[in-house]
Amino acid sequence: MPDLRIATWNVNSVRLRLDGLARLTAEHRPDVICLQEIKAENDVFPTAALTELGYRFQAVHGMKAYHGVAILSKLPLLDVATMDWCDRADCRHVFACLEDGTEIHNFYVPAGGDIPDPEQNDKFAHKLRFLEDLAEWWAERRDPAARCILVGDLNVAPLETDVWSHRQLLDVVSHTPAEVTRLGRLQAAHGWVDAVRHFIPPEEKLYSWWSYRARDWAASDRGRRLDHVWVTPALAPALRGAEVLRAARGWPQPSDHVPVMVDLAL
Repeated sequence: MPDLRIATWNVNSVRLRLDGLARLTAEHRPDVICLQEIKAENDVFPTAALTELGYRFQAVHGMKAYHGVAILSKLPLLDVATMDWCDRADCRHVFACLEDGTEIHNFYVPAGGDIPDPEQNDKFAHKLRFLEDLAEWWAERRDPAARCILVGDLNVAPLETDVWSHRQLLDVVSHTPAEVTRLGRLQAAHGWVDAVRHFIPPEEKLYSWWSYRARDWAASDRGRRLDHVWVTPALAPALRGAEVLRAARGWPQPSDHVPVMVDLAL
């Protein structure tokens, strides 16, 4: 096992996905799991059940029915904190430090609605502003020595190979030029290294989300890579492997997203 195996998963309700989390833990043994869309306030978060799976240290930033993020860890979490963005308290960012000083930032970027026009769609305008604000914040914190990991459902598929059809999705929210450009600025703001594409070539099709609307998600395979793990340049030499757990989309009562895992030798 590596020194650190970190997984990110938009579970689309943590209480509905406890069996999936148990399976993820048994089969892949991540040290840290970052969850998005937990859809549970802190007082009803399944703390005890997740502690039984081995995750004694938990940082939760939840809200009722919508959004919410959490970090589950077998390792101590220090300096746990949360941030609200775009003047909204909608529980999209939680972060903490490991004992060696490595920071883990877990984000759930707004989905953005269906109309890719900020003038017509407030949700899309919110998403663009969120990405812009993140880029500005990380640019201000940029430090060549920083040991940071940024994970989460960033709700943008940046590469042509991150969607099933680049041409057909150019005007579909999650792959529009406006979103891809802003995600690129966020990535450049701290020199982030895309840990998954570090191992899986950009020429290879790769998805982490398949719509519930598909009658047979595997056969149609109309996916998008919306879930990401990035590391700062100082941590890039520690990268040892990455995997998108495609099979999890076929587990009983699945999320529409699958876990993404990265291994590091810290």
